[in-house]
Amino acid sequence: MIDLRRSDRVGDEIRRVVADIIQNEIKDPRLPPMVSVVEVRMSRDLSHAYLYISVMGDEQVRKDCEAALSSASGYIRRALTGRVRLRVAPELHFVIDHSIEHGARMIRLIDEAIGGSRKND
Repeated sequence: MIDLRRSDRVGDEIRRVVADIIQNEIKDPRLPPMVSVVEVRMSRDLSHAYLYISVMGDEQVRKDCEAALSSASGYIRRALTGRVRLRVAPELHFVIDHSIEHGARMIRLIDEAIGGSRKND
């Protein structure tokens, strides 16, 4: 249980620092202005960090953003080691998180269902 809490704390700190690096230091034109680090999941040995990224836009914007972050991962990893004290700098894996789009779709479907039932009443 202690290891789980440590990985959560490390993941939260990495999420905060990487979000700051993406917003303030990465100048890749493929990055849209609104990129959010939603969650970070760490491997048990803290050698891998899976960063779930939320991007507003179509599929091409998401792919471009993922490519930009993957190409900048070396820089982000080096910048991370200067700000977070860890024995080993974790390898960064960027994953596009679709949960916000799924949530918006569900809300839209619920609104349509409620609107349709009101018309039938």
